[in-house]
Amino acid sequence: MTLPSPKRPPVSLEAAEAIAKRWPTPFHLYDEAEIRRRVRELQRAFAWNRGFREYFAVKATPNPTLLGILAGEGCGADCSSFAELVLADRVGLRGHDLMFSSNATPIEDYRLAIDLGAILNLDDISHIPVLDGLLETWPETVSLRFNPGGVFAVTTDIMDNPGEAKYGLTRPQLTAAVGQLLERGVKRIGLHAFLVSNTLAEAYYPKLAELLFGTAVELQRETGCDIAFINLSGGIGIPYRETEPAVDIAAVGAGVEAAFAKILSPAGMGDVAIFLELGRWLLAPAGCLIARVLHLKDTHRRYAGLDACAANLMRPAMYGAYHHITVLGREDAPRDHVYDVTGGLCENNDKFAIQRELPELRPGDLVCIHDTGAHGHAMGYNYNGKLRSAEILLTCDGRARLIRRAERLEDYFATLGISGLPGDLDSYRERAGLRTAADLDSDPLQTEPLVLPE
Repeated sequence: MTLPSPKRPPVSLEAAEAIAKRWPTPFHLYDEAEIRRRVRELQRAFAWNRGFREYFAVKATPNPTLLGILAGEGCGADCSSFAELVLADRVGLRGHDLMFSSNATPIEDYRLAIDLGAILNLDDISHIPVLDGLLETWPETVSLRFNPGGVFAVTTDIMDNPGEAKYGLTRPQLTAAVGQLLERGVKRIGLHAFLVSNTLAEAYYPKLAELLFGTAVELQRETGCDIAFINLSGGIGIPYRETEPAVDIAAVGAGVEAAFAKILSPAGMGDVAIFLELGRWLLAPAGCLIARVLHLKDTHRRYAGLDACAANLMRPAMYGAYHHITVLGREDAPRDHVYDVTGGLCENNDKFAIQRELPELRPGDLVCIHDTGAHGHAMGYNYNGKLRSAEILLTCDGRARLIRRAERLEDYFATLGISGLPGDLDSYRERAGLRTAADLDSDPLQTEPLVLPE
């Protein structure tokens, strides 16, 4: 573990205000330099394995600009749907750059994955006869997702309960599935498991590796199959609280290496590649949500209402998840006031923080909600007619670049078939004193990046 450290915003108040003047709050902000730093740190930790590759979990942050950055650093893409396959393909990832892992999979999703040459990671043995009807010839490499059942524990600490998870094949089904695949001409088998989410336990990957490495040796002995790779998937978490230590990814890599040397190398399987599918660990600390304080309310509690809401960041409302909050311009001020920090949805769980100690807040303040770079914008929705926010990249050369425009009313009404809409929306905008469609950029993604103040 690395020692806990204070969380600092990626931008100053002056820079955030400059961005907000161009692209109004709320918006998600990503730090390109931090993304690249984390990818390279991960690759160093697993450089001992010649076939190592990270397949970024697209569901965490499905933005093509960010996927392009990761692809440029050598990452593949872990896709679970038709749309995610399209995103990955559009940034130039195809063939074995793609890992297709899904469950209850629509036939059309399989068709596209097959056409793109993705590695198929099968969630259920029953998918094999389904794919018989889609494939003229089976690919040489197919992966199987393993669910060992029971509970998964490291020493005496229970980490999760795979026996209640909907994913994966049982141990007997693995042997049967490998046999069926070999009969169909498959030459190489991958083995995959995802058993824990957002853990800070550095022993998780090494423990999972021991399980999968041992299972791989058993499968090879039982069936004679060639194990091409073992995919430890994701699950490594981040310290959302300032008091939590961060996972030492180098120590994790060393632990997996020790398990590899102990189990696979003596079995003559030293050429097996190690794959990961990290999303949160790579991107969450590299992103934040910038929002503005709209209202302060004193009743039974003191409330600070933001222009962001759970539609922009669902995790606190859905899971009770903690996200650190910094008031821009008062980063080091005493936290001597207590607030419930809320959004404006008609749901009482629309709270980013409950009884949180913060510096005194004023209407107009900008706040930074930390660690939203994964499972942040991706989980957005339109409840109460709220529009999903923009995504902005802080580039390595000190500029701000729009990489997803904010939704507009035209987007919200486009699928509803209401007479006169979305064409008549300007009349409503004028009544509210908003800019009309003619005043908005026709293609804001093509606007020049914003040079930020020093």
